[in-house]
Amino acid sequence: MTEALLERVRLRMPLGWRQLRHNPNRLFVALGGVAFANVLIFLQLGVMGALFESAVTPLRTLKADILLMSPDARAIGQLGSMSRRRLYQALGVDGVAAASTLQVGTIEIRSPTSIQQASVMVFGVDPEFDGFTRADISAQRSLLRTADVALLDRLTRSSLRPMVDAITIGGVAKAELQGRTVTLAGLFSLGASFQNDGTMIVSDQTFLRLFPRNSAAAINAVLVQTAPGANVAEVAARLRAALPASDTQVMTADAYAEFIKDFMRTNTPIGFVFTFGVVIGTLIGFAIVYQILSADVNDHIREYATFRAMGFHQRYLLGVVFEEALLLAVLGFVPGVVLSLGFNAILSAGTELAMTMPAMRIAFVFGLTFAMCAASGAIATRRLKAADPADVF
Repeated sequence: MTEALLERVRLRMPLGWRQLRHNPNRLFVALGGVAFANVLIFLQLGVMGALFESAVTPLRTLKADILLMSPDARAIGQLGSMSRRRLYQALGVDGVAAASTLQVGTIEIRSPTSIQQASVMVFGVDPEFDGFTRADISAQRSLLRTADVALLDRLTRSSLRPMVDAITIGGVAKAELQGRTVTLAGLFSLGASFQNDGTMIVSDQTFLRLFPRNSAAAINAVLVQTAPGANVAEVAARLRAALPASDTQVMTADAYAEFIKDFMRTNTPIGFVFTFGVVIGTLIGFAIVYQILSADVNDHIREYATFRAMGFHQRYLLGVVFEEALLLAVLGFVPGVVLSLGFNAILSAGTELAMTMPAMRIAFVFGLTFAMCAASGAIATRRLKAADPADVF
């Protein structure tokens, strides 16, 4: 049956393509409209994806299978606070190999050569605990044992680049933070986010000096590493049973990453704004393709009527219009992808956010483009009802 269908497709006259090619100007406008809609959709999804990914990138640098947080925790910079006692309780749960505290705050920092301040996320960690997945951070943990020493993200936005250059050349740089002189003694690579221009890592003791309102008894989170071979979900269930739900939330690292994205998508303007942009892009493409197909059907209504008089079924005529819609979707999608890659590179350079285009996004936008063109074709085929030889001639 499949072979018979392929044979019919091979022998079928490409009438839809010939009609599109008959009017090059109209074809060019149609392809431009589809490409423009694709670029708009790709940019909306690309920026939204970059914002979401930048929000969870710091989480992926933490070597933790499970996190203990306040029930009020949202994004990494909004973890709330909980009692340090939960750390010691967690260490007594079967399947927990190691655990340590995590303090998170945001501080303003300015390069000595610039008047512009940068907002930097600060991680306060125990230097004796290997809590990072990145080798460049783990190798420099010993530097944090000295008071008022920090590691700086080399991918911090432009205003702090002179400090990054100073560390690269001379090994250290100085910064005034909260009235204290902090030595920036090392670099690591993480990247900026939508909320912050970069990241800094200090010891838990230095963190308390930089954030005097914080208390050693109140922490932001606990990083839990499970024993080799332990089932992470089962260990998380034991922690939930052992710790009071009133002040402690237990989540696996993967679940927390999805929680952050879902929260930003549903509870912040980011998700609504960019989703609305995708809808607008789809509607623009739909309107353009519909106008092109409708005009094409109207221009060739006599030819369609002739086909009807020759005995061609209505389904054949509908197939011609859907063939045109499919061709517009495919031919307009290719330049749309190419242009989007170029715009992504420009936006990535301008915002210093990682603008990627994963295969799943390409497949989704192509499916959306095809649905957009098919819907336009379906509505445009209503004009074929007027292709009656008795009325036309």
